Amino acid sequence: MSSVEKENTQGIGFFERYLTIWVAACIVIGVAIGQYLPVIPETLSRFEYAQVSIPVAILIWLMIYPMMLKIDFTSIVAATKKPRGLVVTCVTNWLIKPFTMYVIAAFFLKILFQNFIAPDLANEYLAGAVLLGAAPCTAMVFVWSHLTKGDPAYTLVQVAVNDLILLVAFTPIVAFLLGISDVIVPYDTLFLSVVLFIVIPLAGGYFSRKHIIKNKGLDYFENVFLRKFDNVTIVGLLLTLIIIFTFQGDVILSNPLHVLLIAIPLTIQTFFIFAIAYGWSRAWKLPHNIASPAAMIGASNFFELAVAVAITLFGLTSGAALATVVGVLVEVPVMLTLVRIANKTRHWFPETAKRA
Repeated sequence: MSSVEKENTQGIGFFERYLTIWVAACIVIGVAIGQYLPVIPETLSRFEYAQVSIPVAILIWLMIYPMMLKIDFTSIVAATKKPRGLVVTCVTNWLIKPFTMYVIAAFFLKILFQNFIAPDLANEYLAGAVLLGAAPCTAMVFVWSHLTKGDPAYTLVQVAVNDLILLVAFTPIVAFLLGISDVIVPYDTLFLSVVLFIVIPLAGGYFSRKHIIKNKGLDYFENVFLRKFDNVTIVGLLLTLIIIFTFQGDVILSNPLHVLLIAIPLTIQTFFIFAIAYGWSRAWKLPHNIASPAAMIGASNFFELAVAVAITLFGLTSGAALATVVGVLVEVPVMLTLVRIANKTRHWFPETAKRA
């Protein structure tokens, strides 16, 4: 093992090293709770506002807050002066991803799998896939960026720009791809998600960092305070998965074959979008800590929004809702694979770049 590989291995914590196993265990635990302890999801469902689960929001906040602490907020201004990473993110997410998602999903669900899926149901599954494709990641990308040692300040800028575009582009793109003129987007869900998943942890990180450094010093902040949150992000991720699959167990267990069929195009699309953004970043010689988050944002999905819109448009028991839930099921294992790929190909990229 080379010294670089040894350093990378030592930098990975216990939870991170076996994260795939923990994820699988949490999915099983979540489904089991939903099946055998239904009082738990029934109780949790009472804590919901604008179709956003408050317990899930709190856990996502716990995932993101430690990463926000690491941001030197003066570096955010510097990040905006490096446009190439933003170009990769925006073009991939808004000019490529929604349309390739439609093409890939339509080919598999309506043509290749036509003997297994009825046409009407295939259309609903396609609608769910489109909702996922038109909603690039907002919250979870901070986790993937953290696991690939991405630049947290630049990741924040990338996510913020995507969220601004999301506010105006999501509805027309979905309406165009689905041929629907009256797509209703629950904007209260959209705005609340942005506030919960970005504004609150960002403000918390900013004020915490400022207060701790002012009173305890930078050395204490970096070597003592930050280390208290070493495993908080991963634990938050695992608990989030348990809650999500506590609610979605019935849907998954009642449609095992269709879950597999839907997962195939979603998985292919995820790898495809990652390859485009990651390959483009390499061609532009972007540093790895910018290239990796740029690729992860498009590959990952804002599944909270996609699930909420699917339920609003088509109903809780619809094929569209199932497709978005499968997106959640597929996302974490696939994204962990992409994290490994990104970490193993770090040497493809320069350490720094004059313009990113």
